[in-house]
This record gives sequence, C-alpha cells and structure tokens, in this order.
Amino acid sequence: MSTHNHSDHDQPQGSFLMSRAGLGLIGFLAIGGFLLFTEHRAHVLGALFYLLPFGCLFMHFFMHGGHGHGGRGGPRNQPDERTPS
Repeated sequence: MSTHNHSDHDQPQGSFLMSRAGLGLIGFLAIGGFLLFTEHRAHVLGALFYLLPFGCLFMHFFMHGGHGHGGRGGPRNQPDERTPS
C-alpha cells in the first residue's frame, strides 16, 4: 500500500480572473466595450433619458409585492400568531 501526499490539495486555487487567460479575457472585453460605446454613443446616451421613468415604473410594479400594497392579502391582513386572541 502506498501513501500519497495530499497537502497540495488543501491550498486554495487562484481565481480564473487573475490567471493569464482571465486577464486576457478582461482586456479583450474592455477593448470591445470601449469600441462598442464609442461607435454607438448616440444610441446609448439617447436611451438614458428613458431610464428614469421606466425604472420608476418597473420598481413600482416589481418591488411592492411583498408588503400588502393594494389589499392583495399581504402580511398586514393576516392575524399575528404571537398575540393571543
């Protein structure tokens, strides 16, 4: 029976983003993002005008679901189990 040294398995491995391939990927994505932004700047900056009203609208619809807004049987409409009747 042979014994194996498993001490190298306990050391944490480096992340992919700090490897040579990860840094190369980050570089290519940064260059591609810069080129896309410079070529389509008018479209991107023109769409920022609509971000505030649509952002408020979506936040109103999707973030009011959990606290009983609108009388849909939220937590305020249910009796509290801790208090005696």
